[in-house]
Amino acid sequence: MIQVQNVAKFYGSAQALADVSFSVPEGEVVGLLGPNGAGKTTILKILTGYLQPDAGQVMVDGIDVVAEPRRAQACIGYLPENAPLYPELSVQAHLKLMADLRGVPADEQRARLSEAIYATGLQERLTQPIGELSKGFRQRVGLAQAILHRPRLLILDEPSVGLDPTQIVEMRHLIKRLAQQSTVLFSTHILPEVEALCDRVIILINGAVRADARLADLRESSDAVLVFDTPVKEAAARLSALAGVRGVDLIPSPYGHPTFRVRGDGATDLCPAVYALASSQQWPVRELRADRQTLESIFAKLAA
Repeated sequence: MIQVQNVAKFYGSAQALADVSFSVPEGEVVGLLGPNGAGKTTILKILTGYLQPDAGQVMVDGIDVVAEPRRAQACIGYLPENAPLYPELSVQAHLKLMADLRGVPADEQRARLSEAIYATGLQERLTQPIGELSKGFRQRVGLAQAILHRPRLLILDEPSVGLDPTQIVEMRHLIKRLAQQSTVLFSTHILPEVEALCDRVIILINGAVRADARLADLRESSDAVLVFDTPVKEAAARLSALAGVRGVDLIPSPYGHPTFRVRGDGATDLCPAVYALASSQQWPVRELRADRQTLESIFAKLAA
């Protein structure tokens, strides 16, 4: 559905994107994660044809976005960070205007409008002026206008920004429902958002892709954590000698027990080998577990 190859973008002398490449197959929900200023909004604007890249190629559903922007935009639903809404119009009037602008045939508009209104839970707000709506409901109107034409690709830029905790949960449910019909790419810097919604994550830092993987694969680690009841003098040296071990670190423990992280090369789970060694040495082991990475720890390492 999306193919981005070697895309670069400059704003004057400042490089916003540096040789960015990734692809998104049909049917996936992908989170574009990164700190503020990482280039997330820039790549989304390029994907939707609002900006042109200085180098590289962008394809959406097999269409070159630079060469045929209108054709590519016809299959995209886009919700920018601040939805462009007409505050003086009622919700119903605004969505009717958007359906006209999108070229939805007159004989299909009733069904399309009804579908978008019910999908986003706006049926009780149709006659209310948009300017009187809460931030959460304005975001819903923005989503409704983005799906009126039944897009094959839905692109959302920080869809939960400015929402309260209840509205954030509601927005997640909305996106999950919409993902049943469309491929979804959304940008965020909120880690729980990615974990709650995404099949895959692309981490963008300083305009470059630093990670691109399924969440389950990204969290996988061969590292092991070994906790002792009492100190073991030779433990670090013996653990370092195990096959597949890259290093051993003494790490803080909230309860004061000697705790080691045994770092692996990623090829094998170190827990069986560490257990066998500890058993043979009769070490006073309190706990042995695989050290699973969190998205927060992965992001912190990449951003460091």
